[in-house]
Formats: sequence, C-alpha cells, structure tokens
Amino acid sequence: MSWEDDVILRDVTIAGLVVSDRIGREVTSQLDLEEALEASRYASHPYSTHPKEWPPLVEVVDTWELPPVLIERYNAAGGEGTALCGIFPEIRRAWASVDNSLFLWRFDKWDGQCPEYSGEEQAICAVGLAKAKPGVFVEAIQYLLILATPVELVLVGVCCTRGGDGTDPYAEVSLQPLPEYTVPSDGVTMTCITCTKTGRIFLAGRDGHIYELLYSTGSGWHKRCRKVCLTAGFGSVISRWVVPNVFKFGAVDPIVEMVIDNERNILYARTEEMKLQVFILGPNADGSLKKVAEERNVINQKDTHYGGRQSTGQRTPNRSVKPSIVCISPLSTVESKWLHLVAVLSDGKRMYLTTSPSSGNLGGFNTNHYKPSCLKVVTTRPSPPLGVSSGLAFGAMSLASRPQNEDLSLKIETACYSAGTLVLSDSSPPTVSSLLIVNRDSSTQSTVSGTLGTNARSTRALRESVSSLSVEGRMLFVADVLPLPETATTVHSLYSEIEFSGFENSWESSEKASGKLWARGDLSTQHILPRRRLVIFSTMGMMEIVFNRPVDILRRLFESNSPRPILDDFFNRFGAGEAAAMCLMLAARIVHSENIISNTVAEKAAEAFEDPRVVGMPQLEGSSALSNTRTAAGGFSMGQVVQEAEPVFSGAHEGLCLCSSRLLFPLWELPVMVVKGGSADALSENGLVMCRLSVEAMQVLENKIRSLEKFLRSRRNQRRGLYGCVAGLGDLTGSILYGTGSELGAGDRSMVRNLFGAYSRNTESNGGASSKRQRLPYSPAELAAMEVRAMECIRQLLLRSAEALFLLQLLSQHHVTRLVQGFDANSQQELVQLTFHQLVCSEEGDRIATRLISALMEYYTGPDGRGTVDDVSGRLREGCPSYYKESDHKFFLAVECLERAAVTPDPKEKENLAREAFNFLSKVPESADLRTVCKRFEDLRFYEAVVRLPLQKAQALDPAGDAFNDQIDPAVREHARAQCEQCYEIIISALHSLKGDTSHREFGSPVRPAAPRSVLDQASRNKYISQIVQLAVQSPDRLFHEYLYRAMIDLGLENELLEFGGPDLVPFLQSAGCEPIQEVRAVTSTTSPMSQSRATSILPNQAKCFDLLARYYVLKRQHLLAAHVLLRLAERRSTDAGDVPTLEQRCHYLSNAVLQAKNASSSDGLVNSTRGAVDNGLLDLLEGKLAVLRFQMKIKEELEALASRLEASSVATESVQDGTSTESRSTADANLVNIAREKAKELSLDLKSITQLYNEYAVPFELWEICLEMLYFANYSGDADSSIIRETWARLIDQALSTGGIAEACSVLKRVGSHIYPGDGAGLPLETLCLHLEKAAMERLESGVESVGDEDVARALLAACKGATEPVLNTYDQLLSSRAILPSPNLRIRLLRSVLAVLREWAMSVFAQRMSTSATGASLILGGTFSPEHSTVINQGIRDKITSAANRYMTEVRRLSLPQNQTEAVYRGFRELEESLISPYPYDRY
Repeated sequence: MSWEDDVILRDVTIAGLVVSDRIGREVTSQLDLEEALEASRYASHPYSTHPKEWPPLVEVVDTWELPPVLIERYNAAGGEGTALCGIFPEIRRAWASVDNSLFLWRFDKWDGQCPEYSGEEQAICAVGLAKAKPGVFVEAIQYLLILATPVELVLVGVCCTRGGDGTDPYAEVSLQPLPEYTVPSDGVTMTCITCTKTGRIFLAGRDGHIYELLYSTGSGWHKRCRKVCLTAGFGSVISRWVVPNVFKFGAVDPIVEMVIDNERNILYARTEEMKLQVFILGPNADGSLKKVAEERNVINQKDTHYGGRQSTGQRTPNRSVKPSIVCISPLSTVESKWLHLVAVLSDGKRMYLTTSPSSGNLGGFNTNHYKPSCLKVVTTRPSPPLGVSSGLAFGAMSLASRPQNEDLSLKIETACYSAGTLVLSDSSPPTVSSLLIVNRDSSTQSTVSGTLGTNARSTRALRESVSSLSVEGRMLFVADVLPLPETATTVHSLYSEIEFSGFENSWESSEKASGKLWARGDLSTQHILPRRRLVIFSTMGMMEIVFNRPVDILRRLFESNSPRPILDDFFNRFGAGEAAAMCLMLAARIVHSENIISNTVAEKAAEAFEDPRVVGMPQLEGSSALSNTRTAAGGFSMGQVVQEAEPVFSGAHEGLCLCSSRLLFPLWELPVMVVKGGSADALSENGLVMCRLSVEAMQVLENKIRSLEKFLRSRRNQRRGLYGCVAGLGDLTGSILYGTGSELGAGDRSMVRNLFGAYSRNTESNGGASSKRQRLPYSPAELAAMEVRAMECIRQLLLRSAEALFLLQLLSQHHVTRLVQGFDANSQQELVQLTFHQLVCSEEGDRIATRLISALMEYYTGPDGRGTVDDVSGRLREGCPSYYKESDHKFFLAVECLERAAVTPDPKEKENLAREAFNFLSKVPESADLRTVCKRFEDLRFYEAVVRLPLQKAQALDPAGDAFNDQIDPAVREHARAQCEQCYEIIISALHSLKGDTSHREFGSPVRPAAPRSVLDQASRNKYISQIVQLAVQSPDRLFHEYLYRAMIDLGLENELLEFGGPDLVPFLQSAGCEPIQEVRAVTSTTSPMSQSRATSILPNQAKCFDLLARYYVLKRQHLLAAHVLLRLAERRSTDAGDVPTLEQRCHYLSNAVLQAKNASSSDGLVNSTRGAVDNGLLDLLEGKLAVLRFQMKIKEELEALASRLEASSVATESVQDGTSTESRSTADANLVNIAREKAKELSLDLKSITQLYNEYAVPFELWEICLEMLYFANYSGDADSSIIRETWARLIDQALSTGGIAEACSVLKRVGSHIYPGDGAGLPLETLCLHLEKAAMERLESGVESVGDEDVARALLAACKGATEPVLNTYDQLLSSRAILPSPNLRIRLLRSVLAVLREWAMSVFAQRMSTSATGASLILGGTFSPEHSTVINQGIRDKITSAANRYMTEVRRLSLPQNQTEAVYRGFRELEESLISPYPYDRY
C-alpha cells in the first residue's frame, strides 16, 4: 500500500466526529408516526402526486392465474361451496380452500406444484399457520397448519426443504398429517385463526369467544391436544349448559378478525358490530389472555382531531351511510412508540389508536413496564383523493362528467396496512375496481433535519404518495414478499439493537423483523434493503407489485437518458445532498439491487455526483447576500457585530456524509462485542464473548464500505471533480489532500473553519455605513481545498471501518471467547464496552485491536498452535493493514522464532532462532510488545536482546533526547522520561529475576503467562547478571545509566556495580549524594577534633551512594578521597528517624577513615606537600573524632545502665515496702530514668563535641571517671594540682567509697590512674588521693564499717602509678613532713605502715628487675633457699636509698606519742628491712 493509502488516525478521528454528528441528526430526523400525524393536521394537503415524467412509483412485475386444479375444483362445486383464501408469507405459499380441500402453491413464482390436502370430511371454515413449538414434533416439522371445520380442529405438520442448489429454503413444502392432534370444536364454528410468534394458537368462534388450541407430547392422563375457551367466565359456562336458548337475550356478536402485536404482546379483536377488543398475553406472551379494553363506538371518535372536515376534492359525502371498519393492523415500534393500532374504514380513512391512557409521546417502549389499559383514538387520517391513476396527477381524471348526486367517497371493500404502506381495494362506481396504494413520500424526508422556523411543522408532517392500479376482480388478500433469509438475517443482525429497541426474540423470524424497517422509509434503508414487494390475491389471480425506491427511480432516469430538466427536478425534490448520496450509491454499486448496475449508469451517477451544476460548489453561508446586514429577526444589525460567514460544503460532501453515516449507523455507537450467557457489566465464568454482528452481516457491510472507499480513491487518483480543481494547490497548506487539521468541534458546519486548514481572514470595512464592503474569508480555491480535505478524511474513515469489520470477522471465525480467555477482568470489561466508533477512531480501540491480534497470533504460534504466522499474517496484511502493519508482521515472525526456540532441544539451534528473532525485532523496536518478548528471551537466556531491544525502543520513542533536555517544557520532558523508563524497566525486571527478587512484578504474556524456566545455580545467575550489566554499560544513554545504577543499588548488586560501572559512575554517586567530594580538604594541625561537627543531613539512598563511593575509591586506591567520604558518612545526619546510623556504625566509618588516612600517608601517589598536609591534619582530626566518639559511646552505655539499675531498684523497693517517702523516691527515680533514656537517645542520633559530652552529659550524671578521661584527653591546661582535676578525683573517690568502700575506691584508683598516668608522676594529685584514702580507711576501720588492710591504699597508689614507687614514696614523705596536715598520731602511724609497704615493694621490684621477673616472682625466690651469691644482685645505690629511708622512718615511729604495742610492729618492720639490706644475706628472713 502506498503512503497515500495509509490511514492517519487523526484524520479518521476528525471524520468520525463528523459522522457521529450526521448520525445524530439522522436519528433526530426519524419522527415518530404520532408526531408526523400531529404535524400533518396543519399541512395544506397530506397527500402528494408522483411526477408523471418519472418512472412509476409502483409497478406490476408479474401476474399469475390461479392454479388450474383450484379453478377446476371451484367450478366443480358450482361456486356454491365454502371457499377461503389467504397467503402465508412465512413459507412463501398462497392457499385456498374449497369445501374440505386445501391447496398450497408458491405466490412469488409458479413452479407447477399445487398440493392438495383433503383429509377432512367437513368443509374448512378457517385456516391458520403457526410456528411449531420445539420438542413436541420432529425437527422436520417447522410449522403447523391449523384447519378448523364445524366439527373439529385439526393440526397438520408443515415441512420445508431446500432445493437442489440450497439457495431456496422454501423450494418444497410437504404436509404431514397428525391424527393424534385433533380436537372437537364442540359445535362452535371458528371464524378466524391467529398465532403468536412463540406458536400459541388462538381461534375466534362465531359465539363471540376466543379459544386457544393447546398441544403437547402428551403424558399420563393429559391429552395431546385440547381446546380452551379464554373469554368465557363461570356464569357463561353455566348458562351455556343450563339456561335454554329461549331465555338468552341479545344477539351474538362474532369476532371476524384477530391480529397480534408480537412486540407489545397484545391481541386485538374486531367483531361484526365493529367493536374493538384489547387482550394482553403477559410479559412474554406466555400468560393467560386478559381483556383490558373494549371500544364499541370507535367510528364516532374518528373526527376528534380533524373536526369532520373533508380531506380532499368537492365531495358530497353520503351522511346516511355509516362507514365500517374494513381491517385493523398493529403498528410496530419502528413506526411509533405510542400509537399501537390502525383501523382502516370503508371510506378510506384511517384511525390511529393507542392503548395507553397517557397523552403525548411515551418517548420509548419497554415491554417489561408497559401495560395496556384502554383503547382510544388519537388521530384520524383523511382518505386518499379520488380519481388517481397510475402516473397521473391529482385531478387528471375528469370528475365533471359524473352525475351531481353521485357519492364521491371511496368505497373500500378490503384493505391491508403493513409497515407504513396501505393497500385499498376501491369499488366506487362507475369506475372499475382499482387498487389505491398509499406509502410515505420519500422526498419529504430529505428536508426534515435541516428545516427551521415556521416551515418546520409542514416539513415534519406526514405526506404520502398515492398510486392507483386497475385490477380485475376483487382483492381478497395482500401480503408482503419478505426478504430472502440471507438478506433478512443480515438486516436483522445490523438493526435489531437499534430499530427494535433491543427487542430480540428467537421466536420471531428475521424476515418479519427486517420487513418492519420498510416503515422507516426508503432513504435510510435503500442501501441495505431490497425493493419492497407485495402479492395481491384477487378473485382473478395473483399479482406481484414492486415499489421503486428513490435510487431506483434515479437509476431508471439514468438508464433512459432522461433530459436534464428531469434530473434537475429530481435533485430539487430530494435535495442536492440526498440526491448526491443516491448517485454515490449507484456509482459505487452499494445499493441493494436485483440486477447488476451497468457501467453506463455507474458512470453517469459518478458524473452527476461531481457535477457542480447539480450538487453545487462549496461556498460561504449566506454568501449570496453578504452585504445584507439584516438580522435573523428581520431588523438591522446596527451597532452589532456581524458574524463571519462560515463555509458550507457542496451537496457532494453532504451526500458522502449521508451515505457513510447510513452505512455505519447500525454499529457506530454500539459495542462490537456482547456476552452471551452472562452480563456485560460483570463477566461471568460461563459467559461467552462474541461479536455482536454476524459474520455474514459484517461481510456485507464491509463489501459496501470498501466499494464506496474504492470509488472515492479512484476519483482522487483520476483527479475528478474537486480533486482536479485543487490538484495544483498543494503549497497552500503544505498538502491539500493529506494536510493536517486541528481538532473538530461540534457540528460539521460550524467547525469546518477549524477543521481543514487555517484560512480565516478578518472582515474589513471601509468608509461609512453606506459603503461597507465585506471581504470573503475564503477564496473559491480554498473552499474547494477544504472540501477535498474533508472528503479525504471521510475516505480514510471508510477504509479504517472496512478494515475493522474485516478484523472482527476474522476474530469471529476463531471464536472470540477462546481468544480472550487469557485477558484479565479489566481487559475483558474494556473489550465488551468498546464501541465500533472507538475501535475505528481512538487510540484505545487501536490498542485493544492489537491485543486481539496478539491473541489471534498466539493461537497460531503457541505450543499447540494450528499453523505458522504466514497462514494468518497474509490475510491480516491484506484485510486490515492499518491494524496489522509491516512492523506487526515482523514482530510475530519473531514470536514464532521464539516459540520454536522454546521447544528446540539443541542449544545451538536455540541460540540461532533467538538471534533471528532479535534481528526481526531490531528492525521494529518501537512497535514491539517488549514486555512479553523480552520475557521469552529471558527464558532462552539470550540477554543481549533483553538489553538492546528496550534501549532501541527508548531511542525510537525519544529520538530528540527530550528526556534529559532541560531547555524544553517540563511536561514534555517528563512524558519522554516516563516512556523511556518503561523500556528501562524491562531490563531491570531481568535483573530482578536473576537476583531472585520474587516481590518484583513479572511481566507476562497478554495471552498466556511466561513459561517456567530452569532453575539456575548461583554461579550462572552471577554470570548472567554480569553479562547484562556489561551490555547495559556499553549504551551511551546517560539517563539509562542513572536508572540502571539506582536499580542495582536497590537490588544489592553493589559489587557488580563497582566492578563493571562505567566512567559516569563516580559523577552519578557524587550527584546522588547532592554534593561532589573535594579532592583534598585543607586541615591544619591546629584543627581540634573536639570542635562542633559540620554534619549535614543525608537521605538513606544518599548514604548508600556515599558508601559505594567510598568503596569505589578504596578499590581504585584513592585512599584520601575514601577517607573524606567515610568521614561524611560518620558525621551524617538523617532526616528519617528510622534510618539513623548507630554509634557503632559511625565508629566503624571513622575507624575505616583513619585506616584510609594512614594508607594515604604511606602512599607514594601523593605529592610531598599534600602528604604533609594529610600527616599533620587529617589523620589527627580523624583520630580525635574517633576518640570523642568512643567517649560518647561510653557515656551512652553508662546512661542506659543507670536507667536499668534505677528501674530494677524501684521495682525491688515497691515489692518490699510502701509509704510516702518511698513513693516520692520512686517518682524521682522514674524522672531520672526518663531523663537518662532521653539523653541516651540524643547521644544515639548524631555526633557530639567533647565539650557537649562533658558539660551536658558526663557532669550532670556524675560520670566522674569519664570526665577525668576527657580532661586528660583534652590536655587540660591546669597542672596536676588544679582544683578541677582534684575536685573531679575527689568526687570520683567519694562516689566509689559510697558505693563499695575502700576496696572499690582502690579499684577505681588503680583502673583510672593506670589509664591516665603519663609515667612521670605528673597528672595525678597523689597527695590529695593518698591523704583522702588513708583518712577514709582509718575512719572506716576504726568505726568497724569495713576491714581495711594496712597496705591497701599504698598498693593502690603504686598500681595507679604503674608500679613507680618513688612518686608514691615522695608523696608520703611530704605528708609525714607536715604536722599541720597530719596532726593525728593514729593517722601518721597508718601512713608509716603504708610507707613500709611501699619500701618493701620497692626492694622487691628492684630485685625482680635484676632477676628479670616480677615483684611477686622475686618474693617467691627470696622466700626460698637463697645463696650468698644473690646479695651481689641488688644494686648498691638503691639499697642505700631504701636503707636510709627505713632508718629515717624508724626514727619517725619512735617519735609518735603512741603506746609501744601500736608502734612496735611498724618499727620492727623498718628495722628488719634495714638489716636485710645491709646483711650479706639480705632476704633470708623473709
């Protein structure tokens, strides 16, 4: 298909709105019969004449004589026997009875067959035909013939069989006697028989009652056939058998005619006395018969609306003769929703009656809610004019020669009304009998929709055309020749939902249902319905007449080469648009015709369609009087804005719109699918989804639409008509024939200016009011171009519609229910709600069509497929290329390769097939359903396609790179980004699958779920993940890289990301952290790690990116940058309370930062200056921050432990006692617990400075040990005797004494002192500590609170000084030398005991040092066998010091004013130490 034939969806949408508007106007113009009759009351004349120059409206096409056997039998009876006749249109048979014999023969053609049935002895008095109820007789018996005699009622089976060629379903009819289905008549002679569409049989008796004939298969005591009286009550039954006839007053009024309204389920009956009775049959025509109304004076109501005025002519009606009712006929809902019955009188008038008590149009009809309750005359239609002959105008037959006193009214013997057509048998003297045929004048229908003002009422009025045919004999019966079953089935499928208000019942034949459409008139149905035919049964034979539709008349005019004035008259009567539509139907050969339209007629019709002399030219509305400034109201528009004239297209465009809208009307706004056995609102499991229209109906409609589109395309290609006028104007708007148009407004007249080009020019006015001139907004060439553009849009709409019908046929042939079984509930709901308009004109319809085609291709290419892609692809490409494009063909070829690869065991062949599919899809990436396809590639482990195809599609969807263009509209950019991200998500889905993330949504096939894949081991998963990442990184798509990196981080694929990440990974990680990392930050040695942290708020995903960035720097040996990143991670603050890093995590970050800083200082990759800066600053800063963090962690632990201890103690206290003091203490403890926990929580949120830790946490909670550690760490400026340090030590010792006594205090002193003691004796206030502890020890010992050893304090001081004895000894010396400090002898003797322990420890440590052992080890050695040689080991100088100190302290002991028993042990200790040091065997005493 060339590019000119491509369907542009935008143009189709524009044309679709025009067609929708035209269909809406068409529906509005279809008047209810009641409205038309009401309007006709004010019309000048309700009847019109058919032009004599035109071909006749009604023609006799054939006549037959009655069958010879029938005439012979009738003559044999001498004309005195009982003879009845009638027509059964359902079986295409006419019938006649003579006495007890019944004859049947074809009424539409003579086939030489006239079977006779004479199984009864009595004369036949009534005959009827009913549809056989299913399940009672064999299937061959389709109908039942009901024969009524004065004695019995008989059922006879009717079997219809097709002919040899199978085209005629009524070729042969045979009668099958049913002897078991006979019932006595009980002496009642039946006058008429009628049947419902469901097969119920009603009989009217001469006794005035209605009977029903019931039949069944018969079981038990039930009879097979029985007769039931439906109208006789209990009293009537009693009187029939009890009361003698002499006592029965009043004559019986027998029923002479019964008709059934099968749509409203009403039975009407007419009696000899012209009473009309109304009976209802129940909602489904299966209920009991119930009389709801009876009207005895119908005739007297007939002039209700017309006031008794004469209808036509100078008649002198005979008032002495009262007219009678000749026939009654129900009106279908197609004709009227409110008028239900028409009665034809003997004077030719018609009375229209209703069974509804309300006045006015019901506006609709619903058999479920409407209940008849009365019978009243609504309006009366005047009789047709007298003196009409075929082809003559009114009054052509001279009436002057007739006698003055002759009655000029019609004398109707028989009449028949059916679907808007009335046939009257007129026997008014002195003329011979003639047939008056009255049907709707089609020329008035074409002017209804466009009429405004006071003339609207007259154009809406019902106007009928009257034709007269002379006939020999007397008319007995009239019947429609129903359409052939094929045509009727098509028409019924198309119009059942629209014209019959959804009324659909399998009991009513499609032939009868489609025949009702004739009531709508010819204009809207002549493209689909054949010419209407009637068969007239008269006493002299049978006659078939045919009604020529307007298109048939036009065709005859073309065939006869009628003069131009006659054609002009035809166009004037019907209007240019309507006549152009008929020309179009003839030229495109889409009209329903018995004979093939000749090429001559088609060409002449095409020329007329393009002739501007008959269809006109596009012009401006009111262009003939542009200078006229009168308003619509008749005044002048002075001071008012004159509305700009708008383009009005020619009759050719109007005809194309009419023709197109009438073709599409039966399906345009209706759903294409229906659910059988379920509800369209809630699809049930048992519901079957199928096309609403039959395949045959869609085929017929498609052929007509394609023929019309083909004609338009040929005229365009040949540059015929306006196409030739605008062929050289392509530069006017870029392209006249295929240019772009804007959105369509409401109503195609008012929106043409905005539709087909921007040609608008401003109206100018020059001079005063008298010299105003208007400039034409459009030139003639522009108007022609606009019309061509509009017609081209409609042509594309027709092409698209034909393709949609072809697609629906193809889907129906493959069973839609089976194709959509893989759809989810929402997709199925969208499908059953999709209208044909949406399928043709909307993106949604295109998407659903693509989904259906995918399901269809799945049927062929699936594991249990029925063929190959080529089997159905060729049909789709030829039948619906706008739905199934070349790209779709390649896509499904690829799907076929994938299906073959899925079942191929050979790995090499599997890979080749997968690559072939990949090559197909690479050519059409933008049109492929990659979600499904890439899943199948994943099944085959062909990940190259999984990566490259989505990236190709993303490039095709955004060729200009709008997704990352910051210079364009944000909405456009976001739309492009969303489209690209949908493609990227397919690749990420593959990573999810390989990672084993089952929570991620899997993309499955729209037809069936993805096939199960083999389970992969972890090594294979890692291999494929690496393959996907490497392929993905090769793409130059920067947006995709960012999307990929984020997805890999979310999936936990950090190692693969760091290993295979592209060169843009670092910028991505830096931008994800919202701030790029500086190469080197200047840090001086004076920067204090205790200063306030410059932490910033970092989101969780940013923290993850920073962590990856640090790992990346470590892998790339960029240690300095890694240290900076780790520092930021350690200091980060989080806006999410649930994502706050713990102190342990921060400690881990800082520890790693310190490690990286150390590695950076030892790396050779940095220049010397940089290395110096790092060595002097960054490492110290990191180590300092790490130390402060450890203080913070310790404080947090202490606070949590404090809170736990307080909670435990409060619980224990409450369980022991209860009181006011206890309650107050518990409250205080609870407050303290809350405060401690809050402070601990504060510490866990972010890093604190050492100042904050000391002042806000350690000191308030008396954490003196940590305070001391922080003071010593901070190199507090005060000396060892500083009051801050002394006070802190004192508080710490007091705290220990209060909790555990001297033992605890000594333990704390050992632990803290040894931790902070520098080794040179500085930093510890030894005098304060020694004096404090010694006093406390003595007090506690004297008071008996605690048993304290003489050496406990001394040994604690030695442990705090890390075993250094001289600082401790010096401390004791200073204390003992000051009498003011130690006035108490008991305290001094205690200090001397401690000094003795220090001296002994000193001696042992010196000896142990010389012996390379510990002090304990030395004591063990000295306590054993000691040889004289050991004395040489001890250093002589230290021994002298110890000896001198021992001697001095012995003197000090003697000076104490204490009893000897208190000082003797101390004195002896010093002396023994002295003696041992000066003795050659110094330690033999130990």
